[in-house]
Amino acid sequence: MSAPTAPTARDRTRAANRAGIGAFIGSTIEWFDFYIYGTASALVFDKVFFPELGGALGTLVAFATFWVGFLARPLGGIVFGHYGDRLGRKKTLVITLLMMGVSTTAIGLLPGYASIGVAAPVLLVAIRMIQGIGLGGEWGGSVLIASESAPKGKSVLYGAFAQQGSPVGNTLSTLSFLAISQLPDDAFVSWGWRVPFLASALLVMVGLFVRLKVAESPAMAKLIEKKEVAKLPLTEVLRSHPMLIVLGIGACTIGLSATYFKSTFALSWATSALDFDRSSFLTIILVANITQIIVQPFGAVLATRMKSWSRAVCVMLIPELVLMPVMFVLIGTENYGLAMFGVAVATIPHCLYYAALAGMLASRFPAHLRYTGISLCYQLCGTLLGGTTPIIGQSLLSWTGSITAVIVYAVFQVALTMGCMLLLLRRPNHDETAAEAAPAARTTAPLPG
Repeated sequence: MSAPTAPTARDRTRAANRAGIGAFIGSTIEWFDFYIYGTASALVFDKVFFPELGGALGTLVAFATFWVGFLARPLGGIVFGHYGDRLGRKKTLVITLLMMGVSTTAIGLLPGYASIGVAAPVLLVAIRMIQGIGLGGEWGGSVLIASESAPKGKSVLYGAFAQQGSPVGNTLSTLSFLAISQLPDDAFVSWGWRVPFLASALLVMVGLFVRLKVAESPAMAKLIEKKEVAKLPLTEVLRSHPMLIVLGIGACTIGLSATYFKSTFALSWATSALDFDRSSFLTIILVANITQIIVQPFGAVLATRMKSWSRAVCVMLIPELVLMPVMFVLIGTENYGLAMFGVAVATIPHCLYYAALAGMLASRFPAHLRYTGISLCYQLCGTLLGGTTPIIGQSLLSWTGSITAVIVYAVFQVALTMGCMLLLLRRPNHDETAAEAAPAARTTAPLPG
């Protein structure tokens, strides 16, 4: 019986590309599902599910249900991180995609408060939690199946495939709501907003078809083959790497919250307190999303080509300390062109950083704890800092009556992100350690027979 043929360099490249494309398509669908909820919470959920509250209070409560998804995301990261570190990345990604698709479609079918009373918001919150659990498990696995399949020295570049799903999903979300926002208000509130949620069912079928063709990542396959998987990944990562978790949470901050500053908080502020209509500000967000799609991959290229990741982080994030305040000031002018320019330009620094974030973060955790480790960082950041952005922004605006407090909070988040990532990058790079150990292991291994 002949021995199995070792994969050629071409085979490995093809598998890496397939993993990257699978991560991109799957994460695009998952983020589309998650973002349409944020857009709907800014535009319509207060009317459909909380009509008795009205005004700023109704919007605040709708944003609170938006945050519920972030509360559930760490649970998803823990559960799917556990199984992803023990059974493999691919299996968990199929389950998370199904969870997101089913829950998103269910929201599109959910009756409003006028039909079933208080049961409507209760069910909305319950389904939103399932959405959050699904996305909590999705991100880490999607990043890893791409970055762990990457050719040597290109983990950040391939991890960016999964990251690219976020702006594309956001763009599809904005496009879908921009199209249905042309409906009369009564039609938009009664049934129009449901269309993007129901469309998720078709997108999930496409995603499953692609994901089922992706192979397990080589790093995970090797751990399974050698039976070196962690028994309790959560316990081990918390015991062995607590500071990595703390720094990772901070390092993810502006990568998550910037989107919600502009596409959720600013959308609500601009259409309720300023002189923007729904369609015009959705168009502004759409232009910013397209800017992100075009520019974001260059962040991974920049980090890959620069010898110092720390320097790359500074180059990407220092401009955001200025551009984020400029964005809010230009929106405040109520001038359509200036607002569009401000939002688009402020998108560039954080999207460059977001592209590199996944690979940088993953490299700081050992492979057998990596799914759990990066999921905890990203999802706890989402709960504590990302998902609270619209709530805190709306609260600061209501309490002070000025956008200045929101600007200060945004600048704080940029500074926190930069400081934590620079400290994180001083920790050992486990990808480099593994790459250096592999040749030595091959050299000292005994000959067969």
